[in-house]
Amino acid sequence: MSKEKIVFGIEAGKYLNEVAAELRKIPEFEMPKWAAFVKTSSGRARPPASSDWWAMRAASILRQLYMKNIMGVQRLRTRYGGRKNRGMKPERFHKSSGKIIRTILQQATKAGFAEEVKDSLKKGRKLTKKGREFLEEIAKKLK
Repeated sequence: MSKEKIVFGIEAGKYLNEVAAELRKIPEFEMPKWAAFVKTSSGRARPPASSDWWAMRAASILRQLYMKNIMGVQRLRTRYGGRKNRGMKPERFHKSSGKIIRTILQQATKAGFAEEVKDSLKKGRKLTKKGREFLEEIAKKLK
């Protein structure tokens, strides 16, 4: 398998658990105090029940950047959105919270895993060489 596609061949759930465990060791990816009280979307009824959801979301966002190359906050909001239960009315799609995604992307930039892209047709963030190596190293462990 080529170096480009090393992360693609691994089961996502197992891979994200490993990446989240490694991210918990990095001080830049510490969960902010406000994150314990917020919902992940306006379509959710309650905040996440898991205490380590921040690391899992950060791992998932890094994996999305690896797979899609360049992604911005709005695309990620759509990716992590879902249906909102509106009682008797039909369910409708609602985007997820932008603050959570923006903060995780800022943490990734601060850690050196991501960088902003403004000059191409797509705006957003992409993984740096350090970020790609970090994700590929974990993928090699799981193979």
